[in-house]
Amino acid sequence: MGYPIVLTADRTLMSEYGGAIFLGFSACVPKGLVPDSLYFRLFCPPVEANLDGSAVVAPNGTRKIEAALLDYGFRREDVVVAHPEHLHKVIGPETKALGITENDPLGIGPATTTFTEIFGGEAYMAIKFREILNHPSVKKYRPKIIVGGAGAWQLEDEAIRRELGIDTVVIGEGERVAGPLFEKAINGEELPGVVYGEVVETEEIPVIRGATIDGIIEVARGCGRGCDFCVPTLQRFRCLPIDHILKEVEVNLRAGRQPLLHAEDILRYKARGLEINKQAVIELFKSVKNYPGVKGVGISHFALASVVSAPDLVEEISNILNLTSNRWLSGQTGIETGSPRMMDMHMRGKCKPYSPDDWPDLVVRAFEILNENNWVPCGTLILGLPGEEERDIELTISLVERLRPFRSIIVPLFFVSMGSLKDKTNSFTINDLTPTHTELLFKCWKHNFAWMNAIFKDWSEMSIKSRMIRRGLRMVISYGIKQVLKYMEICEKDYNYDLRSMIRDFRNGNLKVEMPLPIRILKPIIR
Repeated sequence: MGYPIVLTADRTLMSEYGGAIFLGFSACVPKGLVPDSLYFRLFCPPVEANLDGSAVVAPNGTRKIEAALLDYGFRREDVVVAHPEHLHKVIGPETKALGITENDPLGIGPATTTFTEIFGGEAYMAIKFREILNHPSVKKYRPKIIVGGAGAWQLEDEAIRRELGIDTVVIGEGERVAGPLFEKAINGEELPGVVYGEVVETEEIPVIRGATIDGIIEVARGCGRGCDFCVPTLQRFRCLPIDHILKEVEVNLRAGRQPLLHAEDILRYKARGLEINKQAVIELFKSVKNYPGVKGVGISHFALASVVSAPDLVEEISNILNLTSNRWLSGQTGIETGSPRMMDMHMRGKCKPYSPDDWPDLVVRAFEILNENNWVPCGTLILGLPGEEERDIELTISLVERLRPFRSIIVPLFFVSMGSLKDKTNSFTINDLTPTHTELLFKCWKHNFAWMNAIFKDWSEMSIKSRMIRRGLRMVISYGIKQVLKYMEICEKDYNYDLRSMIRDFRNGNLKVEMPLPIRILKPIIR
């Protein structure tokens, strides 16, 4: 018969990536670079589904909406968080609303754009999102389709929603607006095309009812540093109380998930503005680490300025978590540029309490502190910020070179017009790529390749139980690195860093790329 309300997310969001949440970047890679059977078996295995089609774990945002609907008054038996590969079990004639959590529905986010501009094709996220919209059960029973999540801004245009068959998109925080919106859908009422979510106070943020992907637990929402290209920085910064956090720790432990604390900057938990509240952060980590059943604690993001502001706090967290050189903590952080001028123009708040002129030295000092305390940063860079000049790129190259001694990953991303810059400037594309940009890309990739084997070895032994999957991933990654280095050398020597010309020759068939041998070997095994 179907559930009246079905919540789900695309297949790339319904994976724990073998316990390495940042492997989720691979969902931004275009379909076809790796055979689907291999990609979804090795890199993006599905989360477990219950017999009724519900997902054992789900994205945190989906769980928050589920909890908000139950708090609003919907019955437990009327709401299900479904696995996207089992929608046929949960969607039926009684289904009135389908809610979809989506990070990049059109494949135009920064990471996706970077990969698709270079390699061509369409990223898995966009493909898997459309698969939900075109699912036979959705087409047959035609529930109202409501989309929210970090990528909802991409669906604001009415023509796009009409083409995809989406009834409503919720942009921003959804807890306050979800109940009335889904109630209208259940009652068959007309839905607004766009709903802008209201800021939800901490006491109104519901406690999740089901476990989340990789045990992610929201400890703070928003940022407030004001980077003009970023969406979270536009949100007001709020922190959840420890008793709320521990309730969600318990929910995740019951499903066998260890906690991963999510905030845009974990070191600013209960901060007074940008002033670090060391005691509050220490209390947070001690409370979670000492909760019965907790064996380890992960984090999602931190800010480099906060690291430099409080190196003793980083050291204390490492002590609390018993970190070692082969049992380290990883999180995402924003480097963005090595140019003080770009910092001053677009993200002065990211530097505070320091100045834009301090930024390159601050980044190096932060990486030094992190490495001394067994933190492995995954840092992002942005190519093509508005107003960028060659000198700004050269300064960023210089900064990447200074970071080479530190165990880390650096992810270069193309600028996408979003945040407060949305519709005010053009996004960066492959046509804007200069040889200096290419040199920066290659510096980042060579940095990553130099550290990849050590990082992968430690991570895989901690996170991946299957020896076959460990060996398969190691083969693909190792051979892939060799192949990429070979083509980078061709670009450097034969094309003088003109990656655009090299890509044009490849697409015209003048440059052959052979399928990596490990992929050919593993394909029949994975099938």
